[in-house]
Amino acid sequence: MTESSNDVSRIHKRYTLTTFTPTSHYVSLVISLAVACVIVAVSYIDYFKSTDQLMYVIPITVGVLAVTQLLDPKILKTEYSKSIHMSAFGTLLWLVTILCGILSSYVFSKPVLLPVYITEGMLLFASFRIAIFTSVLGAKLKTAWIVCLLQPLAVFLAFVPTKMWIPMLSDPRAIEYGIIFCVLGSIWTLLSDRIAGSGKLSSTHAFLQAYLAAWTNDDPVPMESLMEKRSEPSKVSTFQILFKTNNQDCRLVIPDLHPGPFHPIGGSNIPYLIYKNLDSSAMVMHSISDHSLNLPSKSQVDLYITSLQKNSTIQQGSKSTKPVTIQVNKARTTGLLFDKTAVLILSLSPHGMEDIPYYIKSDLEQYGKNRGYERVLIVDSHNAMGKEIEKLDADDLLNAAKSTLDTLITKETLPLEVGYANSENLNFQADDLGPGKVAIMCFKIGDEKFFLAWADANNMLNGLREEIASHFSKIGYNFLEICTSDTHYKARTAKNKHGYFEFGSLSKAPDVTSWFSDLAKKAEQSASPTSYELLESETNVKVMGGNQLELYSKSLDNAMRITQASLLITTGFFIYTMF
Repeated sequence: MTESSNDVSRIHKRYTLTTFTPTSHYVSLVISLAVACVIVAVSYIDYFKSTDQLMYVIPITVGVLAVTQLLDPKILKTEYSKSIHMSAFGTLLWLVTILCGILSSYVFSKPVLLPVYITEGMLLFASFRIAIFTSVLGAKLKTAWIVCLLQPLAVFLAFVPTKMWIPMLSDPRAIEYGIIFCVLGSIWTLLSDRIAGSGKLSSTHAFLQAYLAAWTNDDPVPMESLMEKRSEPSKVSTFQILFKTNNQDCRLVIPDLHPGPFHPIGGSNIPYLIYKNLDSSAMVMHSISDHSLNLPSKSQVDLYITSLQKNSTIQQGSKSTKPVTIQVNKARTTGLLFDKTAVLILSLSPHGMEDIPYYIKSDLEQYGKNRGYERVLIVDSHNAMGKEIEKLDADDLLNAAKSTLDTLITKETLPLEVGYANSENLNFQADDLGPGKVAIMCFKIGDEKFFLAWADANNMLNGLREEIASHFSKIGYNFLEICTSDTHYKARTAKNKHGYFEFGSLSKAPDVTSWFSDLAKKAEQSASPTSYELLESETNVKVMGGNQLELYSKSLDNAMRITQASLLITTGFFIYTMF
């Protein structure tokens, strides 16, 4: 895994903390209202020693809580769902404080159960709101202090007997605890926002808010604005092999870009946009690239897509060699030679890998030049989940690719026929695929037919590639490889450690093999004599660069360390109050 891929993974790892939030705000609404009922019941039974008014107090408290849940988003100009989630967690903190007060009374044999724990829970709820208001909702600290007591105090006044309002709210310990909790929350928000960025990121919270807006609300504007300002100009090349037939033109596309960084920002869906721009008759491959080559915004994506129509033809022909596949330990390379241009497809499936390191690309391009190739186009098949490529496996990939180049140049070139089929007319839905779904190419070279499969997906479940290959073998087809586009599009939010559904994690293997075998038959039937053109386009666009993602990743890591320290201090003080 390259450094930029590591950075994206660490950023997402911090986001996964939010997966504790219920999927629906309706669930949080039920939780908050139910917990409020429990708070009232426990307070009257254990603290106030009276149950006569419960049937009246509980509905009033629930009503007050519901009203304040409507007021929060209006005052802070945020989504109602965020107010509900915050309310659910806040009331839970309050209930925990009340229950801990009861527990401490038994453990330490206190003669009287002091109602100060009810007040403390209310103030702990308020301090939690300060932290959330400033970090997630973007409120200023002054505003957070003004609004933080709105909901907790309203609920407190709704269920606490009137005669106890002044004694409980003027209790010196309650005031002391509340001020300390709120000060701790304020110190955390200042440190995590300013200090975590190490002076290079003006506001860690602004980045967090933009990230959450994109990830949870599909609003890319704040994040794209932030990222484009830090992006750097670059010249990006894209190669296309355009196969012209009597039936249908189709293309292999190898862009020197990387999809991402995550949906719906920038070029996260770039493979599909290229696919649609090329009349839905392309297979958009993953080049040797990483997240440093992400397009940061829609404007840069539009600029790049427009440039695909302006290209130059750098080679033409109508023949190719038969494919060559070389296996070295875990590493496998499949190659095709079109005149003096070699296409190499690299894979470690079923063992898996992350983005192939750049030195393999530079080594192979130089190796190809030394042996008389005009160019070597390299595809990262990205077809099995894995970790950072170990040096031994990377060297095996390099050796397998060099051996493939050595063999290809000795092969006879033969007339070429190509057929293509995609899933545009297949009626199926798969949330582990991007909108381009799947496609296949049939290469008829000499007296043999070979099939190259493609999926618009973010990697593949380990072993799925082997199941497809096995199925093709059983029906008598020569299966070359399946490649994914590594799209970062998401049909729905994946609350897992990856942040996406790899192809095969939702789709069943029998269905997948059926899709590809159906497409293979269509591609075989449409195969006809072809000529090809090798096209190249160059575009000046802004790319994110590796340093930007590293900055965000380190800032969030620093913020997490500050958060952990703050939680330890706050928890320690909370335990102290139980004495």
